[in-house]
Amino acid sequence: MSPATREPALAGQTVVVIGGSAGIGLATARLARAEGAEVVLTARSPDRLRSAADEVGARSTAAFDANDLAALEGFFAGLDGPVDHVMVTAGTPFYAPLAGMDLEDARRAIAEHPMVMLGVARFSAGRIRPGGTLLFMGGTGARQPAVGLSITAALTAALPVLAANLALELAPVRVNLIAAGFVDTPLSASLLGDRLDERRDQLRATLPIGRVVGPDDVAALAVHVMANTALTGATFDVDGGQQLLRG
Repeated sequence: MSPATREPALAGQTVVVIGGSAGIGLATARLARAEGAEVVLTARSPDRLRSAADEVGARSTAAFDANDLAALEGFFAGLDGPVDHVMVTAGTPFYAPLAGMDLEDARRAIAEHPMVMLGVARFSAGRIRPGGTLLFMGGTGARQPAVGLSITAALTAALPVLAANLALELAPVRVNLIAAGFVDTPLSASLLGDRLDERRDQLRATLPIGRVVGPDDVAALAVHVMANTALTGATFDVDGGQQLLRG
């Protein structure tokens, strides 16, 4: 008897990944392709974008900064047809203690992530098939107060509420948020520098799962949220139990 097989979870669908040239975005694009989807990738760096697109066999690409709302609007206006899912991984967390905080940088950080969510929600209207998904990234690491986390903590609290409200406004398109803890990505490496290995060792020794969360872990959750049409207005944590260690 032949082993049971299943249909690919995203067969015949199209997935757009904004911030898809590395890390979580690229891992999601890979898995979406493996699950039968066509993918459209965007990123700021044309060279990295070209390399990622070649790797996954992307249907098309667009190089722009997602924080440029005019460029974001132009991207959605230029899509050659409807798509099923849009995942946004673009963005960088903002860490700074109050005493040394550049307030203009803080102002930009507060505005950027919510405005990208709002821009994607507004400009994708009519471009997402009913039952499709807008999927955004947030975090879990700033749910407990700590010096230097004021801005990131405020956004950590705000983004799930924004996603839930957008889910009502955009229905039957679904809107969800993935809240990740530390994920071992090139972005994490750039933020931690020579402290990266120390952080990895600490997490391996303390996380309940006994290992570091990687981009593929987040990608698996992302593809599940895309495929499960009962999920909307929700925030899904993926942090290996990191929050359980906080007192």
